[in-house]
Parts: sequence; structure tokens; C-alpha cells
Amino acid sequence: MIGLLAGPTASASKSPLAGFRQGLRQTGYVEGQNVHIAFRWAEGRYDRFPELAAELASLPVAVIAAFSPAAALAALSATKTIPIVFITSVDPVKLGIVASLNRPGGNATGVAFFDSELVGKQLELLRELLPKSAVIGLLVNPTSPSTETHLRDIPPATQAFGLQMILQNASSERDLDTAAATLVQQRASGLVIRADPFSYQAREQLAALAARHALPAIYPDREYVADGGLMSYGASVTDAYRQAGVFTGRILKGDKPADLPVQQAVKVELVVNLKTAKTLSIEMPLSLLMRITETIE
Repeated sequence: MIGLLAGPTASASKSPLAGFRQGLRQTGYVEGQNVHIAFRWAEGRYDRFPELAAELASLPVAVIAAFSPAAALAALSATKTIPIVFITSVDPVKLGIVASLNRPGGNATGVAFFDSELVGKQLELLRELLPKSAVIGLLVNPTSPSTETHLRDIPPATQAFGLQMILQNASSERDLDTAAATLVQQRASGLVIRADPFSYQAREQLAALAARHALPAIYPDREYVADGGLMSYGASVTDAYRQAGVFTGRILKGDKPADLPVQQAVKVELVVNLKTAKTLSIEMPLSLLMRITETIE
């Protein structure tokens, strides 16, 4: 049995889960045939992770798949013996999840995509799209353990492009309405959304707010754009889940987490929703169009 601990709701995670199941199949495991998955969903609430992780640790699970930095930390607090496969957008060494990338040690290993290192490129793309921009909004979840790391990378990136960054916190749907109104009031011309289980779960609401306030936004991965967001630049979450599925299958076959180096997600995508661009009356510059990995219409 596999225990799976994730931040969003089940309905918000269909595509990444398809990647996870693909990775399991690559190692010979098919859900419902020769392996069972016990799901626990935090539904965007970080305070639920410890309780949910403890529930999984009390079950006869052979491995726990923990799909966010907070989920991984909760799983490690719940058990020091059950193998853990994590996905994190923050350096797992800095978070104390593993001893090192090459030699994880302990009972955890997984996949890391260093989202905070991509913020400079996200700002560059947004500035290229909006060359006259002077003020950009940044939406983060203050309850996320990865937010502090993300924020450390923001000042150098904004200075490099001569931008003023307006920070807005949001950890609930009500917060999103307030944040959007504040950004419009302060004349922000664009918005950067940071990777987070809450924002991932609220993809459709974020896209609707951006459209309502005519606020072009760049998101951390493709699923936001598929649900109406303007564009995304970041690692492929679905591929990261696939890699985690492969690790989970290998551990089920007897491999030890301590012997499996943490994999770094290398597949980076630039995805644009052309329908949303038209709604926002945005004409994509040719230089940006030539670098697009995928367009959604």
C-alpha cells in the first residue's frame, strides 16, 4: 500500500496524479491491480498536514508519497522508518528534508524543482510582455514553509529589471479578492503567482480574477494556464510526479531512500493561453512566441 499526502483537493490534482500513476506503471505497478493508494488531501490547509501524515503512518503503508514541502516535513515528523518520496519546489537540503541531494540519508528522497530560481526568468518574460511595466504584484501564501525561501530571491530579480514589487498574501479564497483589488488600486500592471498547493487549488479563481481586473499574470506551471491563466514558466509538474512514481515503485521493489539521489526536474516549459491573451487584449511579441513550448486555445 502507498500512502499519498498532498495539498490540493483530489479534483484539482488529476493531471499530476496521471503522471504519478504513469511512473508507477513504468516500474510495474498499477493502482487497483497490484498496489493500493490511500489518499489524504489537505485541501489547501497546511494545518491539516500533521494529522493526515500521522493517519498514513498508522496504516500498513510501504511508502508515503508527500507532494509539497509542507507535506514532506509533516511526513518526516510522523515517521522515521517508513520510506518517503517527496516533491518539493524548494531546496530539500535547506528545509532539512535530506542531508544532501546525492546522499539523502534517512528515510526520504524524491524530486526537487527549484521554483525560486526561476523567478528571474518569470519576471523577464512578464517584462517582455509588458515592456512599460513599472509595478508588478507578487502573490504568496504566508503559511507555506517555502515562502520565506521564495521571498529571498525576489529583491535581486526585481532590481535587475527596474521593477517595484508589491507583495500580497493569500491563504484563502477571500484573500484572493482582497489581493486583486489592492494590486489594481496600487496600479500593478502584472502579477507573478508563486507555486503553492493553495494557489494550485484556486487556479480557476485566479484566472477569473486576473481577467476581471485585466491583470496579466505568469504562473509556475502549465495547469494554471490550462484552466484559463495567461502564461506559465516552470518545471513540468506532471513530469515531476512521474519521476516520483518511478521512485515509489523502486522503493516498493526494495530500494532504500538513502541510496536514491534526489532528482532535479529539468523539463522547463513556457505555456501560453492564446484565448486569455485575446481576452486581455495582449499581443504576444514574436521574440516570446518563438520560445513557447505549448499554446492553449
